[in-house]
This record gives sequence, C-alpha cells and structure tokens, in this order.
Amino acid sequence: MKKKVLIVGTGLAGLSTALRLSTNGYEVEMVEKYHRPGGRLNLLEKDGFKFDMAPTFFSMSYEFQELADACNIKVPFEFVELDPLYAVHFEGDEKAYLIHKNLKKLAAEFQNIEPDLEQKVKRFLEGAGAIFHDTEHIVIKQNFDSLLGYLLQLTRVPLKHAPKMFYSMWREMEKNFDSFEVKVIFSLVGFFLGATPFDTPAVYSMLNYTELVHDGYHNVKGGMYKIVEGLVAELKKRAVTMHFGVEITQVEEKHGQVTAFIDSTGKKWEADLFVVNADAAAFRGQILKRKRYRPSKLDQKKWTLAPLTIYLGLDTKVKGMYHHNYFLRRNFKEYANKIFKNSIKLDKPYYYANIQSMHNPDYAPAGKESVFILCPVPDLRYKPNWEDAEEIADAIVADMGKRTGFDFAKHTEMRIIYPPNKWESTFNLYRGSGLGLAHDLNQVGGFRPSNKDESYNNLYYAGASTVPGTGLPMTVISSRLVTERILNDHGHLSQK
Repeated sequence: MKKKVLIVGTGLAGLSTALRLSTNGYEVEMVEKYHRPGGRLNLLEKDGFKFDMAPTFFSMSYEFQELADACNIKVPFEFVELDPLYAVHFEGDEKAYLIHKNLKKLAAEFQNIEPDLEQKVKRFLEGAGAIFHDTEHIVIKQNFDSLLGYLLQLTRVPLKHAPKMFYSMWREMEKNFDSFEVKVIFSLVGFFLGATPFDTPAVYSMLNYTELVHDGYHNVKGGMYKIVEGLVAELKKRAVTMHFGVEITQVEEKHGQVTAFIDSTGKKWEADLFVVNADAAAFRGQILKRKRYRPSKLDQKKWTLAPLTIYLGLDTKVKGMYHHNYFLRRNFKEYANKIFKNSIKLDKPYYYANIQSMHNPDYAPAGKESVFILCPVPDLRYKPNWEDAEEIADAIVADMGKRTGFDFAKHTEMRIIYPPNKWESTFNLYRGSGLGLAHDLNQVGGFRPSNKDESYNNLYYAGASTVPGTGLPMTVISSRLVTERILNDHGHLSQK
C-alpha cells in the first residue's frame, strides 16, 4: 500500500520534496495558504506587468540538475547565465562597476583603485574554493541526528579553515583587498544571506567562489516563476494534488504521531506522514506550541533582514542600465551595523534593482518596463510600524533616478509596495524576516532546527530555516535531505 504524505507549503523546498517522494512511490497531497504555488518564489501581475516577487537569480544551478536526475525527468525550465553578474553603483560615482566572471575584465573595471586585482582575486578565490569543497559534503549536504554528531562531523573539516569561523567576512576582505569599493562588493554575499558582512563569519566567503568560479549566477528564460510552473507540471503528471487558501492552525496527534493538521475552517487534513515547508522554527512555536520556540525565545534568535519590495510598471524603456544593480553609499559600516535594529534613518537606504523585462520582454507590455526593487530593512521586532512605506519607496525611486539619470518616478504608471508586514501576512514569514533564521555559527548545521521533528516520528521539515540553510539551491538540497530522512525511516515504495 502507498503511504500518503501531506506537505504544508508549496515553496521550492515543498515542491522539490513532493517530486522526490512521488518518484519513490509516495502519494503526495499539498496545502498552501497563498492562492498559487511558489512561496516567496512567486509571480506578481498587474495591468499587463509581471514581476518576480523575490528571488531574481541563483547560484549552484547543478542542484536543479541533481533534482531532475533523482526524479527521472529533464530540468523543466531553461537556465540563463548572467555575465556580467551585476552592476554596483556607489553614491557620488558617475561610473557603475560591472562584476565580470572573467577576472581580466573584472580587474580592468577596478584598475584605477585596486592594482593587481586579478592576482589578489585569484589568491582569495583559491582559499574560498578550498572552504567550499572541504565542507560541501561534510557539512552542507548532511543530515545530523544530534548536536554531538554535528560537532564530530566538523572535526573532518581541515583545521586550516577553523580561524575563519571566528572572524567576520569584512575582516577577510580587509586581509585581501585595499580599496573600499572592492571590499564592499566582495562582501555583498553577506547581504545575500540576509545579514551583513560584519556579523557573517568569514567562512561564507565560499559564496564568492560559487558566484565567480564554480557556477556563477543564473536567471530563467521566461522568468523565475518558470521554475515553479515547470515543477508543478511534473507533479500534475504524478497526480499530486494541491489545495490553495488553506492555512494550518492546529495539530491533531495520538501516541507520538501526528494524525492530522487542522486548517482555519476546522477541516482535518489526514496523512501517514507530514512535511512542513513553513518556517521550521516558527511552526514549532506557533502551531505546535513548543515552549522552546515560543515568541520570546524566537525573538532572541538571529533572523535575516526583512524585505521592503517595490514593483514599478514604467511607460517606457530604461536605457543605460544593466539588469541587476546594487545601489550603495559610502557609510557602509555604519549602515550595516545599524540597519538590523532600526537605529538609522531609512531616507537613504541601500537597495537592489532588477530591470526584469530586460531579461524577459513579456514581463511588460510592448515599449514598457517592469522594475523590481528590494531594500533590506529591519524586521517587525525593531520596526513594527510601516505606515511610512510609501515615503521610503518615494525616496528610493527618486534616488535611483538621480543616480542613473533616468526619471523613474515620472515614467511610473503603476506601483505596488510590499513592506515587511505584508510579507509576514502573505507568506507567514516570522516577523517579516525575508530568509528565515540567519547563519550565525550557533544557528547552522546541528544548531539549526532539525528537519525531523523532535517529538513526532512522522513529522518533517523542509525549507530555509532548517538544514542546510537559506537560498534557492539550499532549499533544493533541503528537499534531498528530508527525503533521505523519510526513506530511511519509512522505506522506498514503488519506483516510478
């Protein structure tokens, strides 16, 4: 007989887990609070404009290939490699720096401020690559049954990497580069983790290796939501059912097992096994009522920055800009140290802008443009009131116009703003945190909420706040790890 799995949440980890389990003969049913699948990897549409709601590029594309191979399918979407990777605009500079994978081109961009950059980057990336390859299969792609097991596994990592666990990414940049601009640009990967380079351990410089050498960054032909559409199409072939507008609020259990989840209408959703693709920490506190994860305990944890996102529909095309852009200022350390706890004004924030219809022309009506802007901001613990979201958005749009010479405000014909409280209510993001739990050393690996429940032997977790961590490829790896757990505990069924 088939065993039935109920997956709560249709984010990338949930969809990937559904695909893996259905491949191994499990009957899969999925429930989702939002009106369509994808979680944060979603699509916003209005007045003929389309927008990727959150992720706009990714690294480690081979993890999608691994997923496809494991499930006996072809990758159901087409990668588009980015090169240059992105442009960086510093306040007061007329020139925007293009970040190339080709190190000679990269060095040429900075030849006036960072002599011998090619050799410096090669040396830096050699060390970053060593960290990546020495930890990938030992730490990143492993399940851990206990904290002791995790700590023992760490002893397999070469001792030479240990010091980088205890000082910051910014210090690592200072050891390798001289110019302010290069140090800032190479430390942006700290922000990709939802943190800052001043509180992100130097070991995460391995991400510089993944962006410049190992795989680079990719978009998807037709838009990022093609990932979701492709996976959903494959799941439909396997008769995986999805139900939308369903919010789980309670658990029913008996003899150490979950027997059903109960939604906000009182309906019971029964299964043999359950996988939660909601925040693994918050779900334990909010739904399972675990004291260890009650709000006072969750609020003491380190969470990633919240997103304030702006979606602009323009009545004309943007000229003279690259499609992926970072807009930075000169007060980098002050800003990074104060932004988390809302102790700096948001009138001149740092932000990222993606001209989405440059990659995907059908994201905007003919002759028009879709623009996505992301500003990392304090979460709702530190800034609960977002009545000033429109004012902050006005300042960002005006600043971008001033720094690029293109009047975005004048050419805006539609605008949507998602402040952190909107993200919290739409996708159940704890305190509006954009990427879940941060990657401090006491919140990674065996310290992170496990993907197997500590009380119920048929309840599992997949997604950003469990192992291995946040980001699109990490959640695909998460789906593999949780599937390994389930197969080890409950066996392979019929192979499709």
